[in-house]
Amino acid sequence: MTIAQAVRSHLRNKPYLLEALEKGIVNLSELSRQIQRELKIGNTSAIKAALRRFSEELQRHRQKREERVLQLLKRSSIAIYDRKSVMITNREMDAKSGMKVDLLGKFVYLMDRSDLPERISALVKHENCTMAVIHSPEDLEATPGVVAFLTTLLAEQNINMIEFISCWTETIIVVEKKDSLKAYEVLSNIVG
Repeated sequence: MTIAQAVRSHLRNKPYLLEALEKGIVNLSELSRQIQRELKIGNTSAIKAALRRFSEELQRHRQKREERVLQLLKRSSIAIYDRKSVMITNREMDAKSGMKVDLLGKFVYLMDRSDLPERISALVKHENCTMAVIHSPEDLEATPGVVAFLTTLLAEQNINMIEFISCWTETIIVVEKKDSLKAYEVLSNIVG
């Protein structure tokens, strides 16, 4: 295995370093020294050269990936639904409306707040939520990075997602009511 291959292999499972290399915000000399110690390779110049080439490659791929994601999201639309609830139970219940996800012994329900049953034992219950539904073209499934882009975008604004479901052309994001306006502002700036 060449030094370049060893460096790439070493970095593959370090997403924080990959992101820093993609953004070009890492000190290559210091990272070379750290990798030298971790991999016990004697030539820091070769490590640094491998890092520089890998970083440039990552930056090119990131830019292309981000452009594809943004183009797809510009062709998408967003709808907001208020007064939603999320409930997680140990037992299946008879829900007349909403969505149910069976998680092998746990059941997640997403429904209107008014449809919540009063006498069910819930493991977790969020009663005052807002649901954003992003409807995208069918090529959503073949576009890597959309989910990562959306979740990172919201996380950077300190918006917590209570639930996140991505199915075919629909991306469903559930947030607490207090975060709904901020989430809508962030998402509507890139969607549609």
